[in-house]
Amino acid sequence: MSTFLFDDFDPVSATAWKQKIQVDLKGADYNETLLCHTDEGITVKPFYTKEDKTNTQINLPKKGFNICQTIFIDDEKIANSIAVDALKRGANTIQFKADKPFDPKTLLKGFPGQTPLYFKLSFLDLEFQTKLADFCDADNTFIQTDIIGNLAETGNWFYNLKKDHEIFDKIVSVTNNNISVSGDLYQNAGANITQQLAYTLTHANEYLNHFGGKVANHITFNFAVGGNYFFEIAKLRAFRILWESLLSQYDINNIEAHIFTKPSLRNKTIFDYNTNMLRTTSECMSAVLGGSNTVCNVSYDSIYHKSNEFGERISRNQLLILQEESYLSEAQNFADGAYYIESLTHQLAEKALEIFKQIEKGGGFLKQLKEGIIQKKIAESSSKEEEKFNAQEIVLLGTNLQSNAADKMKHDLELYPFVKQRNIKTLITPIVRKRISENIEKNRLENE
Repeated sequence: MSTFLFDDFDPVSATAWKQKIQVDLKGADYNETLLCHTDEGITVKPFYTKEDKTNTQINLPKKGFNICQTIFIDDEKIANSIAVDALKRGANTIQFKADKPFDPKTLLKGFPGQTPLYFKLSFLDLEFQTKLADFCDADNTFIQTDIIGNLAETGNWFYNLKKDHEIFDKIVSVTNNNISVSGDLYQNAGANITQQLAYTLTHANEYLNHFGGKVANHITFNFAVGGNYFFEIAKLRAFRILWESLLSQYDINNIEAHIFTKPSLRNKTIFDYNTNMLRTTSECMSAVLGGSNTVCNVSYDSIYHKSNEFGERISRNQLLILQEESYLSEAQNFADGAYYIESLTHQLAEKALEIFKQIEKGGGFLKQLKEGIIQKKIAESSSKEEEKFNAQEIVLLGTNLQSNAADKMKHDLELYPFVKQRNIKTLITPIVRKRISENIEKNRLENE
C-alpha cells in the first residue's frame, strides 16, 4: 500500500473527545465523574492523546536487566554452593547479605569472571570492606552501605555519628560503588510514591553534600515496587529524571542512576500465599519496564518460610520467563511514547520535586529525620493506606476479600511474619517496614 490507512480519517483533538464525553454524560460533571485524584496528588484522566506526550528523554540502561538472587551468608561454603547453582540455573547476578565479616575467597570460589555482585552488609567495618573491595572486580561489585538508611531504619547509627562518618569516609576514599540509598525502606513502611521519590532523592543528596558530586557514579539506589503497575513503571522513570536534574546542580552530566529493584513486601500475605506469585510477577514487570539495572525477585513464601530451593527456583524462573519467553530481555524503552505513562512520569517527578524542595528548605533530610518529620509523614500515609485496606478500597485477594476460612497457617510459620517489638533505646524514631495485612493475619491466627 502506498498510503497509510489512517490518513483517510480526520484527526480528532482531545477537546473534541472531551466534548463528546460530556454530551454522553447527560449533564454529569466531567471532572467530578471521570477524573481520578490519587493520594500522591496525581490526576488520572479517562483518556490520553498525543497532547499528553512530554517527549522527555530518559537515560535508561542499554543492555537489558540482570536477574539477581539474594543469599544470606551464614556459612561461606553453603552460600557459595547455592550461588553457583543459581548462576547455572539462570541468575547472572547475586546479592549477598551478611551481618558479620566473611571470607570472600571461600564465598566466591568457582564464580564466572566479572559476575555482578551486590553485598548488603548490616555492619560497618573499614578493614573488611576494603579487603572485600580489593578481592572483587571493582566495576561489577556494589557494596550496599547506607549509614543514613541504617539510622532511619534502626533509629541508631552503627556506632555514633562521628565514628560512622569517619569509617565511611575512609571506605568511600579507597573503594568504588560503595554508597547505597535505601529507597525500598520508604515503600515498605507505607510512604506513597511521591514521598518515596522525594525521600530517596533528598537521602542521596545528603551524601552528595557530604562527599561532593564526585561520588555520584558510586551510588546505587534500592527500590521496592508495589502492585500499582503503571505508577510503579512511571516511578522508576521519574526517579531517573529527578536524579539527572539534581546532578545538574552539581555540574555533573551523563551519569545514570544505578537502580536495584525488588518487589515490595508490604502487600504480601501469609494466607492464600500463592497469590504472592501473581503480585511479584506484575511487580517484576514494572521493575523491568521502569528501567531497573538489576531485578531481584522475592519468593512467594519468603515472609514466613526460611529460604528454600523450591521458592528460590520459582522466583528466579519468573524473571527468566519475563526475560526470555515474554521478550523483555531489553525492554527498558518499551514505555517510551506511551501517553499515559509519560503523563504519570511527568506528574510524579513534579510532585516529588516539590516535596524535595520543602525538605531541603527545612534543613535537609537528616535534620527532618532527627526531628521526626519524615517519620510522621510516612506514618500518615501508611495509616491512610491501611484505612483503605480495611474498607476494601485496596484489595488483597484471599486476605481481605474472598478469604478461605479453611486456610490454616499457624503450624506452617518457620519465621515470625510480623513487626517485632524492639525494646532498645534509639536516637530517633525508626521507620518500620510493615505489611498492610498484618492485623487481619494476627486475628486469623489467634482464632485458628
